[in-house]
Amino acid sequence: MKTADLIDDHADKLSLVHLPFRRFGTASHFAAPVQTVKCFEDNTVLRAQLEMPGEGRVLVVDGGGSTRIAILGDMIAEMAIKNGWAGLVLNASIRDSAEIEQMSTQVFALATSPVKSAKEGWGKAGCDIHIGGVTIAPGDWIYGDADGVLHSKVKLV
Repeated sequence: MKTADLIDDHADKLSLVHLPFRRFGTASHFAAPVQTVKCFEDNTVLRAQLEMPGEGRVLVVDGGGSTRIAILGDMIAEMAIKNGWAGLVLNASIRDSAEIEQMSTQVFALATSPVKSAKEGWGKAGCDIHIGGVTIAPGDWIYGDADGVLHSKVKLV
């Protein structure tokens, strides 16, 4: 179901993740449970999560809104697809955007940057995060398509 139809039918159970996202990838949408990561300009924990089976989940990352450093590139995006992740929502930037744009995934990110991230292990997985005016916890539901990203505490479709 399209996000516009979802919000029309379930506005009381949904919140808009209000960020100026750019969308990448060939997948048209996702509707999936969430796993979370909180990190800043370091993709070590993000990568560790995407190395595990995604089981159709979406990884939602609070990258502190950085548009200076990319925390996702084509190799990690390819790994996410291979490991069964439905997509990513990043309060952060990506690189290799032309390659990710051609992949069978859907990635929402704030911007692009050619600068790669640190690898110091900074970050935490499986915690509540707050992005775009919404608090998101592991196991919540996320819906995304060309119109934007919606969050719900419960599965709607």
